[in-house]
Amino acid sequence: MRSVTKKIETLRQATAESCVRAAAETLKRLLANDVPKKDILPIAKAAGVMAAKKTPDLLPYCHPVPIDWVGIEFDIQEFQVMIRVTVEAVAKTGVEMEALTAASVAALTIYDMLKPIDDTIEISHTKLLEKIGGKSSFQEKIPAGFKAAVIV
Repeated sequence: MRSVTKKIETLRQATAESCVRAAAETLKRLLANDVPKKDILPIAKAAGVMAAKKTPDLLPYCHPVPIDWVGIEFDIQEFQVMIRVTVEAVAKTGVEMEALTAASVAALTIYDMLKPIDDTIEISHTKLLEKIGGKSSFQEKIPAGFKAAVIV
């Protein structure tokens, strides 16, 4: 594990996405909740939130971070479900692994719950879309030549 002792706590945010591909008929049934395992999207959302919180338990070198917010959105298209997860925390290290884990577990949950009706289902990708926070976020906003003083 890498030391984050000297880092400052800042607002950290990361957004990741996963894609679950399936037959059009499968996704129509998902939207209609006409599937053997009901309420797939709310369950996938809960699983994703739980996964974000448990990320340090799964990844040995991942620091435990006090997560302040996890947002999960689903975009159901003709042949795929796009899962977008955003995680926020005020911490010394980023939350990209939490976002990636949440997106992955939400995708796995959808896969698991749709597999009885579709043997073509697949998870096509999981990727980090954006991460912000840390000192690099401040360096961009400090103009060149900026000076400050503290008077006591």
